[in-house]
Amino acid sequence: METYTIHISPGLQYHFQVGQYPQHPSGGCKYRIFQDKQFLASLEAGSQDFLHVCQNPGKVDLEILHLLAEQIELRHPSRGQLAGLDNIEFDSDDELEAPPQNN
Repeated sequence: METYTIHISPGLQYHFQVGQYPQHPSGGCKYRIFQDKQFLASLEAGSQDFLHVCQNPGKVDLEILHLLAEQIELRHPSRGQLAGLDNIEFDSDDELEAPPQNN
């Protein structure tokens, strides 16, 4: 299990443990969220591979779960999200240029 910390403000943060489980064809949830060994919620990938709430028996604030889903997606991008990066191209306008020199 991985530990994720959600920072809401300097004095307010949440710590969650996230377990990743194989998604079952019957629609099982892929990520299970725990806090202090207590099951709180689970997330699953939607049709575009972005995570959304599957179950929330711990009644965690949905905004916090969405922030957690974003962190999980950053650490574990799906194939669909990575495929979009293959189409990125750079042209001459995107090259890094040195700042002008003042003589």
